[in-house]
Amino acid sequence: MSISSISNVNSRNLYQNYRQLSSGKRINSAADDAAGLAIAEKLRTQKNGYDVGWRNAATSKDMVNVAEGGLSTITDSLQRIRELGVQASNTAIYGDAERQAMQDEISQLKDSISDAAKNTQFNTMNLLDGTMGTSHVASGPDGSGMEINMPDSTLAQLGIEDFDVTGDFDLSVIDDAISKVSSFRGDLGAASNRLDYTMNFNSYASLNTTAAGSRIEDLDFPKAISDMKKNSLLEEYRIMMQKRQEEEHGRVIQLLRFNS
Repeated sequence: MSISSISNVNSRNLYQNYRQLSSGKRINSAADDAAGLAIAEKLRTQKNGYDVGWRNAATSKDMVNVAEGGLSTITDSLQRIRELGVQASNTAIYGDAERQAMQDEISQLKDSISDAAKNTQFNTMNLLDGTMGTSHVASGPDGSGMEINMPDSTLAQLGIEDFDVTGDFDLSVIDDAISKVSSFRGDLGAASNRLDYTMNFNSYASLNTTAAGSRIEDLDFPKAISDMKKNSLLEEYRIMMQKRQEEEHGRVIQLLRFNS
């Protein structure tokens, strides 16, 4: 191989050494490793998908927590309504005036339940009045995920809209409402636990996908420094040989001139 050929190859190698060391990447363009670059980009896409999925799951968990808080308020109101219903059942002591006073409190509690159902919101969306229904949580790296059903906790849906202790009433209606709300809370609790699992999995998968991409794409610094030193020595050798060649060429010209 001629000195000029050595010069071209070695200059390219040195340029690549400096570029890799400055970027910290073994692959800076497709020319460095086309197959490796393609794999690294796929891994980066998947890693980004896991990260977005984690954020989606975390936001959805916040939404579930808000909804569960609203249902907790409704449960407290239902428990108090039941207490008043049991109290109103004691007709031996309480007359119409006392039951009317109890009904006044029950009406306020029903309004509180109605307010919780209509005003429990997340990102301006109603969660407990039945308008949200099923929401999709894109927790997977490809947009897949899970479905969360938001309950309808309005007075009509709970079956207590007309509950009145001033006349004949059935206390089992309140028991059924409490059972419904407890079931709603159980479903949301299960969804919250699943979201926790999904967030943990996405975080773990993202970490390992990043590590896999780094093994393909990132630079092995000790080897890169060793290669740079080797190429630097070759460049010094090239310069030295080129200088010696020029000196020999000069002596030949002088001899030719002397003999002519």
